[in-house]
Amino acid sequence: MAAPARVVRAAVVQLCSTDDLAFNLRAAREAVADAAGRGASLVAFPENFAFLRREGDPVPCAQDLDGEIVGTLRDLARKHGVLLLGGTFPERRDDGRIHNTSVLVAPDGAVAAVYRKIHLFDVDLSGALGGSYRESALVAPGSELVVADTPWGGLGLSVCYDLRFPELYRELARRGARILAVPSAFTRETGRDHWEVLLRARAIENQAFVLAPAQWGAHSAERASHGRSMIVDPWGVVLAQAPDRPCVITADLDLDHQERIRRALPALQHRRL
Repeated sequence: MAAPARVVRAAVVQLCSTDDLAFNLRAAREAVADAAGRGASLVAFPENFAFLRREGDPVPCAQDLDGEIVGTLRDLARKHGVLLLGGTFPERRDDGRIHNTSVLVAPDGAVAAVYRKIHLFDVDLSGALGGSYRESALVAPGSELVVADTPWGGLGLSVCYDLRFPELYRELARRGARILAVPSAFTRETGRDHWEVLLRARAIENQAFVLAPAQWGAHSAERASHGRSMIVDPWGVVLAQAPDRPCVITADLDLDHQERIRRALPALQHRRL
């Protein structure tokens, strides 16, 4: 990988997406313009940024990588000259299911990396904890880990429920990730108690920056998300956290600071398993 630039301004976008594709894409355009206006070179959307309804329900806007959703991401990256992480979108498959797919787009509009969510959210939170979710009813799991080369070093891609599997992030770090992306739509019930704890743990364990763009608020009568999008540094310090509304937050990622942490506490080199 190329020698990284020493500081990058990153922006994380918090949205309240619905099943209205046109509305969501308008919100995305406004958010990227906002982020670029604040000097961000790296912008990240949450999971399901372009279309969000309850897991298992049909997704009429499932598309290929050359469809409207990725096309919009490519146009936005070119227009604003940013590296743009497209949260996730419903990628069409031949068998009737979809992939929950994250696309990284370079400033010239080229697709730089594609990650398909590996761990699917099949849980039963019935009762006081919430509802039941069966993401696998519609979504097929991916199988490939992805670390994208960027001007700031490796960017490790993941999505939402992946956050509960630390071995995935350790392998991303082993492959050179300096920044970890976790676009999410955490439920209110799990997000309240687990979101910040898990994000800070993944940052500390892997001495990496964590970008966690999240969905927030009520998307429909059946579904709501926790929000509180975050940017965390390699020491586990929260550099920025979103309030409870759609918004853009930014922070400067200091790679020299990251190097000092990794030299002073070389836990990644001490691993013996």
